[in-house]
Amino acid sequence: MAYKGKKFKQSGARRSAHYKSEEFRAKVKANPQGYAFLIPEGKAERENDFFVPKKHLNDALDGDTVIAVPVRGTKDEARIIKIIERGRTEVIGVFQADRHAGYVIPDDRAFLSDVYIPLPLSGDAKDGDKVVAEITSYPRGKAVGGKIVEVLGTDGDFFVEEEAILRSYGYEISFPYYVEETAEKVAAEPVELSGRRDLRNLLTVTIDGVDTRDIDDAVSLEIIDGNYRLGVHIADVSRYVKPNGCIDKEAYSRGTSVYFPDRVIPMLPKALSNGACSLNEGENRYAMSCFMVFDKRGNRLSFELCESVIRSDRRMTYDEVTSILDGDGNCPEIEPMLRDMADLCLILENKRKEAGEVTLDVKDAHIYLNERGEIVIPDYERALSHRIIEQFMVSANEAVAEFAEKRKAPFLYRIHEQPAPEKASLLYGFLRDLGINAKGDTEDARPVDYQRILKQVEDKPLASIVNKVMLRSMQKARYSEENKGHFGLASGCYCHFTSPIRRYPDLFIHRVLKCLLHGEDDIAKEKFAPLTRTAAIDTSERERQAETAERDVDDLYKVAYMQERIGEEYDAVISGVIESGIFAELANTVEGFIRFELLPADRYEFYAEKFLLKGKSHSYRIGDKVRVKVAGCDLGSRRVQFTLLSKQTGV
Repeated sequence: MAYKGKKFKQSGARRSAHYKSEEFRAKVKANPQGYAFLIPEGKAERENDFFVPKKHLNDALDGDTVIAVPVRGTKDEARIIKIIERGRTEVIGVFQADRHAGYVIPDDRAFLSDVYIPLPLSGDAKDGDKVVAEITSYPRGKAVGGKIVEVLGTDGDFFVEEEAILRSYGYEISFPYYVEETAEKVAAEPVELSGRRDLRNLLTVTIDGVDTRDIDDAVSLEIIDGNYRLGVHIADVSRYVKPNGCIDKEAYSRGTSVYFPDRVIPMLPKALSNGACSLNEGENRYAMSCFMVFDKRGNRLSFELCESVIRSDRRMTYDEVTSILDGDGNCPEIEPMLRDMADLCLILENKRKEAGEVTLDVKDAHIYLNERGEIVIPDYERALSHRIIEQFMVSANEAVAEFAEKRKAPFLYRIHEQPAPEKASLLYGFLRDLGINAKGDTEDARPVDYQRILKQVEDKPLASIVNKVMLRSMQKARYSEENKGHFGLASGCYCHFTSPIRRYPDLFIHRVLKCLLHGEDDIAKEKFAPLTRTAAIDTSERERQAETAERDVDDLYKVAYMQERIGEEYDAVISGVIESGIFAELANTVEGFIRFELLPADRYEFYAEKFLLKGKSHSYRIGDKVRVKVAGCDLGSRRVQFTLLSKQTGV
């Protein structure tokens, strides 16, 4: 398998018509550096993909569907021989013009061509405008041709840049009117108990962030005969969204809700996502309830799944629960249950550590707008209240997946495959350079080996370095119709069951589970088996796109936030090292770049596999602690520029 950063031995061998049997259809995923990967049709990204050097692209661009052949003498290299379908109809970027012609420079540099715009087709666009260009031609060996169809505004304006990002991913907040109307109609139906377990008198709470827009999980906990009876109650979206209906088709095309600091692009219309399916306090709601009984050591003794009606007693926030557990809150009717939840959480965490769970300490930004519309980026914090919900949801996801696997039902598993041998080998070599005694088989990496490494560096200065590099060595989780286990969780069987309002795979498996609960195993196989492979690939792709879009918008907000702080000084940690400079990350996850020429003068050498820039007198490695000053901010490139003030020694 080919990975970014790997040095490829490129073969000049050519293929002929005699190798037609080896031709395959694939989608192009280009890289701004000029090369690309091919994702074979019917495969997930990084599942048997091929590397394509620039010389073998044959005018193909990012997103195109192509026919390719493997290059003889190589293991994972291919050559594109025919373009079947172009992947883009429009490009968003900056218009640059002179007296003779203009070009649109794409914001997405993975699109490896500027768009040539004859001046008569430039409309009202002025030099420096952010525009939408419709592609009109793909001339061989030349820049793509196009015309300006919309001017978004001035390049570098915050709101223009945010709109450009959303438009580039094709996101629409609004739904077709008939989807909205259907959602409002089904959402207005009264909640009925028929055929469901009545859990309205069970003490149940929801625990979410203060700015959570949809509430799809609630929890309950009882102590029975010295054991913990945990209830995880998930909104029954499948009660409202029928297979192949207009709401379902729209939800599938979106795949997931996408969250930005100032808005959400929902998977479901508001009448459902914020209304009938949201487990709002004091309102009767349809749910899929998962009950698990755990002993004092965290062993799951039993599991039960049922269709139910619940009524949440209290909508709680993470901060509120933290306050109560710290003894600062006042909620006598719920506090005892919360304390039992905290105890169970710690028991489950310990149980997972014993199993080898790889718990990386990697920061995740939480950016939001306060009541005055100001950007807020708090320092990263993962409180016990967050961990309670994480552990309970993981437990439910695991139990449900095991239930489906035992019934041999068609299913969407959430898998996280073991690290590729070459990635594991680079990690172990890096660790040895740091003097860390890392043991394990790089050809067959095990979660417990990774966990032992993290244990060695726990509470030591090297911890942040090891966490970052270990994350880079690991594969990306995805959906699959086959159960291949979850490496990070050290789980043999896992799925996503707990968020059907915002994730299509959860909705899909809810439908399968209902068939199983009604004894309709054969019907489940007939209805869902033909769909699982395609659904796994499509929803994994939608998820990756959403994550990239969210990261792009978060980066834009971070730059806007730091514009007000130019000249200020901060403690930071080196988060990346490349030939042209170093990246440094602040405590609130804001990352800035320090250009090579701004580092102390020295004769530096770059060691990619060691994440190290080393000179005669100075060296900079991922994880080193530094002091920086904010030097500048560029909204267009979504980059913060730092200058280096000092480096802390002895780390």
